[in-house]
Amino acid sequence: MPWDVIVWGGGSGGIAAALQSARSGAATLLLTPGIWLGGMLSAAGVSAPDGHELSCWQSGLWGALLRELDRRVPEGLDQNWVSCFGFRPDQAEAVLQDWVDRETKLCWWNSTQLLDVVRSQDRIEAVVVCRDGVTTQLRADVLIDGSDLGDLMALAEVPFRFGWEAQEVWDEPSAPSQHRLERDPFFKAQPIQSPTWVVMGQCSQGHAPEHPLHPPQGPFEHCFDGFGLERMLTYGRLPGGLVMLNWPIDGNDWHQGLERCIAAEPDRRADLDAEMQAHSNSFLNTLQSCSGGWLQPGQGFPGKNPELALMPYWREGRRLKGLEVVSERDILPLHPQAKRGPLPLDAGGLCTSIAVGTYVNDHHYPGDNWPLAPKSCRWGGRWTGTPFCIPYKALISPSTANLLIADKAFSVSHMANGATRLQPLIMNIGQAAGLAAAMAVDQRMAVSDLPIRPLQEALIQEPQAPAAVMPIWSWPTWHADWRDAQLRACRDPEGLTDEGEISHELAAGLRLPAPDQGPSSPRAETVKGRLRTTAEGSWTLDTTKASLPLITLEPGVQASLQDTRDGQALTLLAAHNPWGPWLRVLRILS
Repeated sequence: MPWDVIVWGGGSGGIAAALQSARSGAATLLLTPGIWLGGMLSAAGVSAPDGHELSCWQSGLWGALLRELDRRVPEGLDQNWVSCFGFRPDQAEAVLQDWVDRETKLCWWNSTQLLDVVRSQDRIEAVVVCRDGVTTQLRADVLIDGSDLGDLMALAEVPFRFGWEAQEVWDEPSAPSQHRLERDPFFKAQPIQSPTWVVMGQCSQGHAPEHPLHPPQGPFEHCFDGFGLERMLTYGRLPGGLVMLNWPIDGNDWHQGLERCIAAEPDRRADLDAEMQAHSNSFLNTLQSCSGGWLQPGQGFPGKNPELALMPYWREGRRLKGLEVVSERDILPLHPQAKRGPLPLDAGGLCTSIAVGTYVNDHHYPGDNWPLAPKSCRWGGRWTGTPFCIPYKALISPSTANLLIADKAFSVSHMANGATRLQPLIMNIGQAAGLAAAMAVDQRMAVSDLPIRPLQEALIQEPQAPAAVMPIWSWPTWHADWRDAQLRACRDPEGLTDEGEISHELAAGLRLPAPDQGPSSPRAETVKGRLRTTAEGSWTLDTTKASLPLITLEPGVQASLQDTRDGQALTLLAAHNPWGPWLRVLRILS
């Protein structure tokens, strides 16, 4: 049967695209190679997501997923210190599959092999797939590549990038010069960021041994130097003491033969998968021995190897050569004091953003850390990333009129990919792609001809999962004026200040969130104490029992704490994260 929209790939962006396409009225078919959805979030096991932690960025399907997980997970999401959210992969997968089951216009075929693409001039006419031994040709008005590596894009012979770009291409401050790129063998040996095959451990009751054995000489020799074993493991702790082993320091990142991830020969890709799996299993075995058995293999996934993720965590693969490209210049602050990146504007001054990213720029390679231009700022008592925008045309191929990219293979430079590859932003990009596809089908137009303003307003006004398109700090997504603030800034981008606020004139009539308003949690507790502040902008609450660091994800709380004098007595509603360790302040009660 003909479909309105076909989505290939079950990545974090692919599932978001399929859900939003169906919710927007398009008959949608989701094709996935594996038995699970979710990509990074579940099948790849990266279920302590980075970025978009603040409530002003918890929008769209990403925010909806967080709220549903917080409702379903009895222990809550305050489980580790790398993220403000930790959940088991199967918990995220259960939410996503429930959502898919509810959509009457969405059909999901799992365990499907993508064999071929039929093209006619500038369009993809059909995809050829195999499922349960049956080969089928499927047609759709719009195709969406929602895979981590850009598989559909490559099979359709859509131009893409793979590897590094020289600094001279886009004037990216952290990129290598053309001279160095041509002469240093590192860049050929390491064409993309290192992937990880996540493996799960299970912590026993109590604490890790105080004096664990030192890892033997080899790739993991210094994996917990500077942290200690227990601190290293609680980096990725999940509910029930499950541990996500996705550790970059002498851990289970894999650095060898990465060009095989896009090889046409199945045997080469299978060899790469086997090497990554063996490396991660060896890492788990080493930590199990060092802990004297305190850490055991965990059970996070279906199948005969429940400790191993169902797919690798690909940080990078193919990247579309799109109508626009997001470079490092587009993700960095406007200037050192700014609290946002530049807005993408067309020739008429219209802002073309369809999603907001926030993560710091984070690259994974063997050896020393790659020096990157600073992108972080202090907010809420901790470091966070400066928000930036993704333009709609970065999802569109100039050579293929009915194709959209919904996962990390969209048009982005190698350097900027370190900030754009994370689950929250990819979900929001996928949501925008799904909505654009449904609108293009409804209006019978090429995806590149879709007017941007109606797409932006439809994202902001989306009934089930309204999504941000503008980098505004002041209003959390739960606030009654959040939509209005987003719409005003979208319609008048000149009213958005360098600090990520909207001007007084543009904000007329809007109310700011009060510190005693906001979300609650069944696991939150009332805490009393005195505030202590530090010169670098962090906070501690002195209670009768202990002194605990404070963080917050709430703009109203952040503004109030900044204006509170040192030593002031406070009563807070807060969630305790013992692995942070910190109190996450939800409200200031008095």
